Amino acid sequence: MKHSWKIGKIFGIDIHIDSSWFVIFILLTWALANSYFPRQYPDWGTLMYWMIGIFTSLSMFASVLIHELAHSLVAKAQGEEVRRITLFILGGVAQISEEPKKPWKELTMALVGPSASIVLAFGFFVMSFFMAGFSEPLKASFLYLAIINFILAVFNLLPGFPMDGGRVLRALIWQVTGNLKKATHIASRVGQGVAFLLLFFGVFQILRGDWSGFWLIFVGWFLHSAAVRGYQQVTVESTLKGVRAKELMREDFERISGDILVQELVDKFILHKRERVFLVGDGQLLQGIVCLEDVKAIPREKWTVMTVAEIMTPKDKLEAVSPDDDGSTILNSLTAKDIHQVPVVEEGKVTGIICRSDILRYIQLRSELDI
Repeated sequence: MKHSWKIGKIFGIDIHIDSSWFVIFILLTWALANSYFPRQYPDWGTLMYWMIGIFTSLSMFASVLIHELAHSLVAKAQGEEVRRITLFILGGVAQISEEPKKPWKELTMALVGPSASIVLAFGFFVMSFFMAGFSEPLKASFLYLAIINFILAVFNLLPGFPMDGGRVLRALIWQVTGNLKKATHIASRVGQGVAFLLLFFGVFQILRGDWSGFWLIFVGWFLHSAAVRGYQQVTVESTLKGVRAKELMREDFERISGDILVQELVDKFILHKRERVFLVGDGQLLQGIVCLEDVKAIPREKWTVMTVAEIMTPKDKLEAVSPDDDGSTILNSLTAKDIHQVPVVEEGKVTGIICRSDILRYIQLRSELDI
């Protein structure tokens, strides 16, 4: 089952909607049409409440999209690859290939999003002023959007990584210390502190009988998780910095036929030979690569009916790397393309194989040795 759907492309960037977006869209539209607008403007009809509620909800998410596009366009201007923008239950997120290489790039990228929201807030406020006397529903919608965009800008500027304010804080610490890992650690800790404050305030609101506190708890939990993941990601990249593919690859691989059953692969190769990854092909012809993770991804009852060719990563989906390619770049590529392994090719020949698990095991060993 798909969790997100592509709805278009803007400036060469894929725009996706996560399944959770529909939940918040329905809840927000219902709240606007049944609570906010009826309290503020009791003379409208039911149809008008719902029409302006839908319009306002869509406009709000369009504002979030513009906020993320601002980040993405600056990232592209700085030479980064922006894979996609995804709208989800908490707003939106731009998936950028790599972290900025310089503090000033991080600072610019972080500030442009809230700046876009401030501009939108001002624009909607002006539009609400011109709608006075012409259309009360549009005036009300634009005024609401002005307030929401201003709140979005202020909230994002809270110094909690990985929010925009946290990235500003990280950029400033990075500039002073020259150490990205240390800057990320401090910004992540501040982010976790902000998350705990939101959690505490959410509980306090619930105890007072205000059920909106559940939303604050949810946001706080999400922010805490994101802060921890952000630091872990930088730690991984720092660990793999300067590590080459030839230091991560397996050279003791062997070739198997794609026609054998998965059960035979498990019994005769994985268990008997205690290997995790195999080239699939006939003679010198490479058809693909199969590893333990591919086997684990299918139900055990299918091992006796499915062949290796059906579960392997086929040749046309493999992203070959050279022995001197950087480890962090390889891991990012594996993660982005959702594949488990990649061949290492030198002068047209496969000299090794790198599995995602090999990279993670290397990181774990470095962590245990504290090096």
